[in-house]
Amino acid sequence: MRLFFILTFFVLNILAYDNTKIFDENDNELQSSVVSLIPENSNTKVLYLQFDKIPSRIIKGEIFPVRVRTLSTTDDFTELIYSFSNAKGVEIINTIPYRTQKQKYFYDTFYFKALHTDARLPDIEASLVSVTNNEYKSTILSGTELNVVALNPKRNFSNIIANSFVLSDYKTTSFDNLHNIVIFVAEATNCDIDKLKLNNVYKQGIESSTNSIELSKITYFVVIDKKIETFKFTYFNLIENNFKTISIPIIVDDDSVTTQNDLKPKDQSKEKLKMLIAIAIAIILLILIVWRKKYIYSVLLIFPITYSIYVAVPSEEICIKIGSNIYLLPVHNGTIFETTDKIIYLRAEGEVKDFTKVKLLNDKIGWVKHEDLCSY
Repeated sequence: MRLFFILTFFVLNILAYDNTKIFDENDNELQSSVVSLIPENSNTKVLYLQFDKIPSRIIKGEIFPVRVRTLSTTDDFTELIYSFSNAKGVEIINTIPYRTQKQKYFYDTFYFKALHTDARLPDIEASLVSVTNNEYKSTILSGTELNVVALNPKRNFSNIIANSFVLSDYKTTSFDNLHNIVIFVAEATNCDIDKLKLNNVYKQGIESSTNSIELSKITYFVVIDKKIETFKFTYFNLIENNFKTISIPIIVDDDSVTTQNDLKPKDQSKEKLKMLIAIAIAIILLILIVWRKKYIYSVLLIFPITYSIYVAVPSEEICIKIGSNIYLLPVHNGTIFETTDKIIYLRAEGEVKDFTKVKLLNDKIGWVKHEDLCSY
């Protein structure tokens, strides 16, 4: 009788090793019988792995999922651990899988990024952390070659490959006499959003970004020629399997960028026009009062005259310390486009929280931190 159990155990292990599909999801009786026959002692193989889902075609630069189906023939563990080796042309995004469980099967999803057309999934080694300190054998699932193809994009391709890429906000303001600055906020799914790069622009950069497989977000600026009326770029949509165009109409606003809640300045760039309107209203009122001889309405002149005087008062002159950074946008850790090599005196154009807006001697608009202001 003892010999019969030993032979049965030996045969079942050989079959399971050669074909992991012996453990069918619907064959509960077979699973339970195997579990009861396998003794929980050192160096026993208790894990069986196979690839459950691999994309048939992958775009170079794409983030793609790979799902592994794992069966453990023992409940004596607190953790299922994976390690990776011998990968080629791919980068693993998450070493801790997104997991779902069905019966005794673990469906573990890992995300990879395709770096080259010559690519291979890594060998995946699975091991258990035992509750009773048993040392079970780890199991290795050999990697497989991948079908990776490269895109042939046009010059306005943004380097973005994603399931979706949507602008949530954008704004344009003047940068200097020859250029405008466009800042936009975009959200993307299944995307390495930090790879965003635009062609044929004067200057560009990331102001802030958050990266996630499910949803990424970026605040991006680009400095473009004033002649451009609509700024366009493309990205590759993985769902529709084609290039999609993103268009930003260039409508220059004299206010500074307001694509984030803390970027709303107290701007004085239109105050001259407002002052002229107020003066015109005051003159019209004065003519009507004299004509109608309704001098009691002279009190109405107080409002436009007071406003005109208020606007006519020049903005405050500020002193900026030597070695101070001038920022492109009023954002901490934002892009620095100039650093003062001496103490300079400029007019304050507006404020946003910890920043003061200034117009430099070369007519460029910048922002300086309050801590970099000096008294004089």
